Amino acid sequence: MGRMLADVQQLGQDAAKLAASPLWPLADDDLIEVLRAARHLEQAAAVLQARVVQQAASRGVPQAQGHRSTAGWLRSTLVLDAQPARELTEFAAAMKSPALQEAVLDGRADLRQATVIAATCKSIPAELADHDEVGLAEAAGLVEQAERTQIDMAARLTAHQLRRIGERILAHVAPQIAERADEAALARQEARAHAGRGLTLSRPHNGLVRVSGLLEAEDAAVVQSALHPLCRPVAGDDRTPPQRRADALTEVCRLALRTTELPADGGEPAHLAVTVAYDPLTRTLGSAVTDTGERLSAGAARRLACDARILPFVLGGAGQILDAGRSRRLATGPLRRALAVRDHGCAFPDCERPPRWTEAHHITPWTEGGPTALDNLVLLCRPHHRLIHNDNPTWRIHLDPDRLPTFIPPPTLDPDQHPRRNLYHPRR
Repeated sequence: MGRMLADVQQLGQDAAKLAASPLWPLADDDLIEVLRAARHLEQAAAVLQARVVQQAASRGVPQAQGHRSTAGWLRSTLVLDAQPARELTEFAAAMKSPALQEAVLDGRADLRQATVIAATCKSIPAELADHDEVGLAEAAGLVEQAERTQIDMAARLTAHQLRRIGERILAHVAPQIAERADEAALARQEARAHAGRGLTLSRPHNGLVRVSGLLEAEDAAVVQSALHPLCRPVAGDDRTPPQRRADALTEVCRLALRTTELPADGGEPAHLAVTVAYDPLTRTLGSAVTDTGERLSAGAARRLACDARILPFVLGGAGQILDAGRSRRLATGPLRRALAVRDHGCAFPDCERPPRWTEAHHITPWTEGGPTALDNLVLLCRPHHRLIHNDNPTWRIHLDPDRLPTFIPPPTLDPDQHPRRNLYHPRR
């Protein structure tokens, strides 16, 4: 065993020297072949790691060293994050199959593909459990056939594609029972998914909250259907796809708050309470704190005041409550419908968002005494609402004699500041 350790250490030193070698003398074809050879070397080393982990686990080494799991032992021993430690544990389990081990060492599959193939083979006996006509010997033969089939496919399909093939592997190796087996497997999968669903929101860090979770396929389809109409890029939209999805999720929730159909919370309709600092010398509002304890900028508080059920508590310099403001949902009912009839959607020049994806913006801010009245409101989608509040110098909005909203661009965009209207939505 001492010789094996010495060989591995020598291999590591040789690989380190190669990694530092100059690459510029290589021709293009040679560069590609070196890349492929380096990939094969990486996979061979990973097989060795997986076999060592497998051997250590079979001997009970992790437990002997005070760890409850192999992954936990790997995190401590190799100073790994949780995800790579779990992956290495899964690789070790996959390498119990001599055929898979050989396929990786021969370069016919990589470890991710091998892990997927192993998981598929492990699931087959469960899928066949409800079929009395399938005996143990036939089931074992189907597992071996499935393994060979997917190893052959690994030359062309990625691990993700193999996983999708694995979901219907019986259609390839046992089509006569595949449909019934798939139905039973889907039922079990849905039951597991239902039990495993969840959603978490982290504490804010640098102004961001991490949202993570798991949804059943059925529920995910509903969420995607709700988000998709709001994720389409529009002209001048420089948001990334993840940013568009994040904005879409927030807009869906804002729409739900505006419907007044959410269950009561603590005996009251759903609302957001915001505590806002007030400077009596400058007569301006400062930063705010929500009822969940999160800090918001003054601009964010003003945006929320436009079109949300908020309960503003205005504090003086010593923290005394100057005004326990009215709790109200702004621009709802007949007023909201009147806005939709007048603006037909986001009123910002040429925006195509329909009324249900808009917020009611106060032309003269509510925080400055602006009334909640038709002539002081305009519908804006969330991106344009943020633009109006945040841009500096900003767009100005006013109603013309025909009582339709007109937008005056900042001089940086249009030095002549020609008035603009939305030409997309039909006008009376």
